[in-house]
Amino acid sequence: MTGKFFVIEGIDGSGTSTQANILKSYLIKRGKQAQVTCEPTNGEIGKLIRKTLKEDIFSLENTHQFDRQMALLFAADRHYHIFNKVDGILTNLAKNVDVVSTRYYFSSIAYNANTTEDFNWIQELNSNFPQPDLLIYINLPVEISLVRLAKRKFLEIYEEKEKLLRVTANYNKILENYTGKVLKVDGKESIEKVHLHVVEYLEKNDLV
Repeated sequence: MTGKFFVIEGIDGSGTSTQANILKSYLIKRGKQAQVTCEPTNGEIGKLIRKTLKEDIFSLENTHQFDRQMALLFAADRHYHIFNKVDGILTNLAKNVDVVSTRYYFSSIAYNANTTEDFNWIQELNSNFPQPDLLIYINLPVEISLVRLAKRKFLEIYEEKEKLLRVTANYNKILENYTGKVLKVDGKESIEKVHLHVVEYLEKNDLV
């Protein structure tokens, strides 16, 4: 028996981390072992990504070059996230531990694709990574995201209106073509209602 792999996605401010931790608690209450993980990871490449998102340390000439480089860094960090033998996703799944990840390769496509060519290239770059048992997408309007982000002390490079509108459009394109199990929930609802929708789907589809 192996664990289940759940991915929670959404634009900044949609509550992915909150829902991931609530889902972990729910799974544990159901008698499962569960772990929350995230991208970027706490590995060395992940640390570099986090630093880059807070300050432009590469000084590339344009946004397109920056996003392509970030897509490559995220793919390398994702490889570590999946395959490292200490606490990698596959290691935990093999131990019958359910893994809840805030962000996965869907984020790379959504955040780093500026053109159709970019979209296809990043999708291909990540094509050999394992699919989650369920993709949970928290759908939040950009206007509400910006209000929530305004309360944060520090903003990252991607957290501005024009970028988030493009990210939302990319997520919609991903969901239209995704063939795996996906649950789309309304991020305007309360934390409790969003979690309830997730639980109802898991129980209905024998994922717990």
